[in-house]
This record gives sequence, C-alpha cells and structure tokens, in this order.
Amino acid sequence: MSNVNWNNGQLITLEQGMTATCNGNLNPGQLYCLFFYNAAQNDADTTVSVVWSNSQPPVLVKVPGTTGRQGLASICFVNGDQTNTVSAAVTGGQPGASIQAFIGSVKMPIDTSGINNKELPANGQPQPLKAFTRYYDVPASHWYQAQVQSDIDQFIFVQMQEQKAVVNIVNKLVDPSNIIAYAGDAQQYVTINSSDYQLLSWSLQGNGRQFVWINADSVQNSQNATISLQSLSSLYAAQMGNNS
Repeated sequence: MSNVNWNNGQLITLEQGMTATCNGNLNPGQLYCLFFYNAAQNDADTTVSVVWSNSQPPVLVKVPGTTGRQGLASICFVNGDQTNTVSAAVTGGQPGASIQAFIGSVKMPIDTSGINNKELPANGQPQPLKAFTRYYDVPASHWYQAQVQSDIDQFIFVQMQEQKAVVNIVNKLVDPSNIIAYAGDAQQYVTINSSDYQLLSWSLQGNGRQFVWINADSVQNSQNATISLQSLSSLYAAQMGNNS
C-alpha cells in the first residue's frame, strides 16, 4: 500500500493498492471534478473508490478498460461545500490496474505538470482541444459565444465555474451516465448538454469570474477537436465599424 499527496490536484498514476488524498484543500463554494483515465496495458475495467465523507460510503467510479491508453475519462464531481478533503483509491484485487487522474476546477490543478493549461482567447479563433488540456478565461460582463467542433462520436468535455459544471457531448450516441459519478449533492450543480451534430455552440454571460474548459476524452479522439470563444460585444463593435 502507498499513499500519494494529491493536495495540488496534479496528474498522478494510481496502481493496485494505492490511495491519493487531497487533504483540506477543497474550498467551500467550489465544485470539483475528478478525472480518471485507464492507463493499463490491458482492457480490464478498473474501479476507483472515491472517499469524501466519514459518514457516507465511498463513490465507486468504474473506469472502462481499454488497450493502449485509448479510453475516455470517467469523472466524479465533488462539492466543496460538503467536504474539504477527498481521496481516490485503486483497491486490491485489481492486478495490473493503472489509472491516470487529476482534479479539475477553477482552482485546480494547482500543479499543472502533465496538463496543457492555457488561456482561451476570446477572439473566435479555433484552438486545439486535445486530451489532458485545460483552458481558462475570465469573461467580462457581456455575452460570449462558445463553440466546440469534433468529427468523433460522443466527444466529451466539461465546462466549469465556481459551483457549476456542464458536461458537454458532441455527436452524442448514448447516455453518458455510466462514466459520470457524483459525491453527495454534487449532481444538482451539474448539467448535461449534448448535440447530435459535429458542432456544439452555446452562449455564456461573463461576470468577471473564471470559466474553465477541460477535455474528458481520449488522446486519439481529440486529435482534431477545437474550441473557440467569441466576445459578442467585440464582434458587434467590429461589425459597426465595418458599416460606418
């Protein structure tokens, strides 16, 4: 058995018998998403036990098996109003298990080693949305248009604010509930948003607070995916300038 210090929410690898603990570092008023990728060299499913309360049973998160680390993430939401500590464990009896994991939120991961952590420009230009990528932006107090495009079926990514999250699905084929888990009351802060097409577009209103977008899909499914953010105020100003 071995324990991993997960206080910075960094990308880690958990194998059979290992536990990672983020101790006292979750903030009230913030929602957190734990991302789990199956990195085993076999196609066996792995169950991760997420402990968030001494009085409630662990949340069991099934991470589907895959070969060559080609699977998408399973995710688990945790509410910082209910706990300031969370741990994830791969228990015994799962030989060969290997899980890559990190914590996503407007705060985390604090240590972004192994994560592509970038500011998303609000200029409407498509940016690559590859696996293990976290984009952030602090939109001003006006309307924006966001857009993700992918030619892969069931492409999944997460948009997060302080205590809200949207699980977005491009080219939806099936119900994603088998890869989404919730600790405590976290589900009430999460919305599922899907599109049957290769393009998912939505409006968002800035309020001077940070938005975060995190890829939850596999490496190969993310090769051609893009995300863009357009300030509608800037777009309107540009159009007025062209018409003058």
